[in-house]
Amino acid sequence: MKAIVIGAGSDLGVHIDGAKLGSAQLLNDLQSFYKGETASFQQPEDVIKSRNLSDRRKNEYDIEKYNTELYKNMVAKIKEECFPILIGGDHSVSIASALASAKVNIDVGIIWIDAHTDYNTFETTVTGNIHGLPLAAINGYKNHELRYYHDGKIIQPSKTVIVGARSIDAAEKDNVKYSGVTVFTTQDIKEKGIEAVMEEAFKIASYKTKGVHVSYDLDVIDPDVAPGVSIPEFDGITEDEAMQITESIVAHMKDIVSFDLVEFNPLRDQERKTEQIAINILSEILAAAEEKKKWESKQLYY
Repeated sequence: MKAIVIGAGSDLGVHIDGAKLGSAQLLNDLQSFYKGETASFQQPEDVIKSRNLSDRRKNEYDIEKYNTELYKNMVAKIKEECFPILIGGDHSVSIASALASAKVNIDVGIIWIDAHTDYNTFETTVTGNIHGLPLAAINGYKNHELRYYHDGKIIQPSKTVIVGARSIDAAEKDNVKYSGVTVFTTQDIKEKGIEAVMEEAFKIASYKTKGVHVSYDLDVIDPDVAPGVSIPEFDGITEDEAMQITESIVAHMKDIVSFDLVEFNPLRDQERKTEQIAINILSEILAAAEEKKKWESKQLYY
């Protein structure tokens, strides 16, 4: 299984501009040390993006069209036994990524590392930003309009773990409460420690599944440390904690079937701080993916 890095340059899921530029910038940075296969899916230039705060279905049609193409291409690559590393883009691109993994691998769990639970529906969203709806769509909790292209299994809420949440809309709380997902807040991380939280997360997401999809949103990190995101939330984790999460992902790499890193917005970064953290995370994941490839080769040989 070889790694493929896929750039998903779309910020249609949020009224703030800039996340669509993040994937291209990080792909360019990776050229200095990654010589493997890459692909890029850029948001069409002719799309007229809605930023209207009263619009509760911002860019729904264009997101569906974009994600359909991304999904089909990711399914094809996974069937070729590639290990997909998706670089966003806002978090709406992860609907295509996670469901592509679920389509091919069939039974997967998911760990959603994010300051937000992303469990809104079109009825509960306050902003209309669709990057606040993806996990509900992935879990099959309403939002069917965002996954028309997917004809496989959804990822079960019971195999879903959110890590680092600290901003949940009032109406969204009921969606989360009754869905069956497991949530570890930023406060849980502070009290229990990264290692304990991530061990429990992998235990839940990998139980009776064929692998785990990990989706890592950079806004889980405190914006004083990583300001380059579209929707910052204060009281987040530190850079050291962010890298400890990465180390935990690396330690469980044999269980992981796909990975996202999303929401880097270079227009909001300061002194390239967020960019550097993103590259540090990606370099660790890519190195682990290479080790995973070697391990799987040995397993086949023996």
